[in-house]
Amino acid sequence: MTGLEQFAAPGAQWWRSAVIYQIYPRSFADSTGSGVGDLPGITSRLAALEELGVDAIWLSPFMTSPQKDAGYDVADYRDVDPLFGTLDDFDAMLAEAHARGIRVIVDLVPNHSSDRHPWFQQALAAGPGSPERARYIFRDGRGENGDLPPNNWESVFGGGMWERVVEADGTPGQWYLHIFDVTQPDFDWTNPEVRAEFRSVLRFWLDRGVDGFRVDVAHGMIKTDGLPDYMPPLEADSMGGGEADVPYWGQDGVHDIYRDWHRVLAEYDGDRALCGEAWLPTLKQTALWVRPDEMHQTFNFPYMMTAWDAASIRDVIRESLAEFGAVGAPSTWVLSNHDVVRHATRLAVTVENPQGDGLGPLSAGKPDPAVGLSRARAATAVMLALPGSSYLYQGEELGLPEAMEIPDDLRQDPTWFRSQGERYGRDGCRVPIPWEADAPAYGFNDTGASWLPQPEEWARFARDAETADAASTLHLYRTLLRLRRERALGVGSLVWEDRGEEAIAFRRGDLHVVANLGAEPIELGDVTFLTQSEPFEGTALPTDTAAWFIID
Repeated sequence: MTGLEQFAAPGAQWWRSAVIYQIYPRSFADSTGSGVGDLPGITSRLAALEELGVDAIWLSPFMTSPQKDAGYDVADYRDVDPLFGTLDDFDAMLAEAHARGIRVIVDLVPNHSSDRHPWFQQALAAGPGSPERARYIFRDGRGENGDLPPNNWESVFGGGMWERVVEADGTPGQWYLHIFDVTQPDFDWTNPEVRAEFRSVLRFWLDRGVDGFRVDVAHGMIKTDGLPDYMPPLEADSMGGGEADVPYWGQDGVHDIYRDWHRVLAEYDGDRALCGEAWLPTLKQTALWVRPDEMHQTFNFPYMMTAWDAASIRDVIRESLAEFGAVGAPSTWVLSNHDVVRHATRLAVTVENPQGDGLGPLSAGKPDPAVGLSRARAATAVMLALPGSSYLYQGEELGLPEAMEIPDDLRQDPTWFRSQGERYGRDGCRVPIPWEADAPAYGFNDTGASWLPQPEEWARFARDAETADAASTLHLYRTLLRLRRERALGVGSLVWEDRGEEAIAFRRGDLHVVANLGAEPIELGDVTFLTQSEPFEGTALPTDTAAWFIID
């Protein structure tokens, strides 16, 4: 059997153990030289991902959009934005991926649309009390003339969460809710018409052959009745991962939506999957998203955001396996994505850096790059040995650090603008990745154009340079993924071992995995190494290093 034929029958449940590679389309590969990546560019580079050894790709948004938030503001859920190509280009990419045995997950943004979506334009024209406005969250303002917003909620991107409209007669009118940018009005998911529309959108892409959906802001689609005032703690993560009882995050009503979607996906062969982006305070709450009749996966953000501390990492792994296992779901593992500081930088930052703040030229606590990369490689060696499904973010297999020196006038994240430059936002992890050291734009395209500037030192991270270096991060990832596949490490259980308080140590069959997070070497004894996150001599495991080995 070739391609995906071996997985065609229901029951394979590929998502339980898959390694899924996130592609941020505008920064992966540019076939036209415009400076923005596209779908034909992705198709042209799929061989590299097959060689890397991933099971699936997840594409961040490529649907029709004004690009006010890099595609997370969707104006047409059933078409490809011309910036990225056409539906024919998508179909060609999908067919090529499937021919290489790579599944395809697409990003779906159901919490909000673009303000250019036809529905929102109809809502503005139709006026208060209309069925068109009922698709979104419109409310009258407070105060004598409605001049005050309906409540005090603050946008994730900074500023207020409400925007007042001008009615058709030119007078100040109602306010609409936008958890994110002012150009991203929230749908009202209590409206049956909204629910029916998204069932149709799911079927549109499932009929084309996609293998599943990553659901953006999966914890935000239902708001508490009455929309009560709420103010988050000053140091809270922007997506609510550390907060309890937030009236616009994690409401019980979201689960009915995903039970409905689960039934839609079950109509299709091949184990189509839902993965939720749900930032929640505890793993017990996160596991509620993946009960048997809801989503298949949800991102393990508590794991991703855990500091470089052995006891903390051991605890979050134990808790993850217990809580996800309790509902019959696999745990997922992730260290980087398009919304957080890359882990080759984040794991060595020396001050608190809440999610969404980003790093820039004036940030405090900038890390030692060598320390950050060593910790990132060790963290990945631990992650890819864990049972469950792992997510990789484009460029992490090259050891890419956060791009911190982006000039202010070239930044594009709405967070930067809405916070008046107080938060750098997410541009630093979204810079186009390098392919060839000596090519224009490092092989991202053939013109040298790049929608965000690429650091000069990135030539050494280019894929061709790392392919020629047996000690490179790319070689490490290929080895880890090969061994993971050969040993079926994505399924089964682990046995913890005691290698000291500063170690993460466990066994998978006869494979032993140890990471040293302490200051002193850890003696491993008589062993045969299968791989090391950093090359070292002898059997004493250095600090910030991990190894996979068999005991002689």
